Amino acid sequence: MTLGPNRTTEAAGGTTAATDSRVYAEFWISLASLLRSYTAAHGLGGNRHAVVEADEDRITVRFEEKWLRLDRDGAIVIWTRENRGNGKLEFTESGRLRDGTIEEEMDMAAEAWARELMR
Repeated sequence: MTLGPNRTTEAAGGTTAATDSRVYAEFWISLASLLRSYTAAHGLGGNRHAVVEADEDRITVRFEEKWLRLDRDGAIVIWTRENRGNGKLEFTESGRLRDGTIEEEMDMAAEAWARELMR
């Protein structure tokens, strides 16, 4: 049951679980930081650098002609690539990213994006 944009109630126990937008904002900041770190790490060998720009609802990563754009609305993250690839992910309350029923650690997703961009 939804109690508003920032709180939900678990049906079974009736307890309130905070899904406060501030939590998702902190996850977002962490995701931007992970993308900065992993793109830097992947660029070390060739002295290559990606540009990572981040604000409260968009992260853009650019390397040469490649780019990744992430747009956030609460817990929802829409990703778009220069090759027209796109998808929708969701932050879980534990800080993972969920694609449908598959969950992945945020750092693993960031590393995979960085690796693909920096090839």
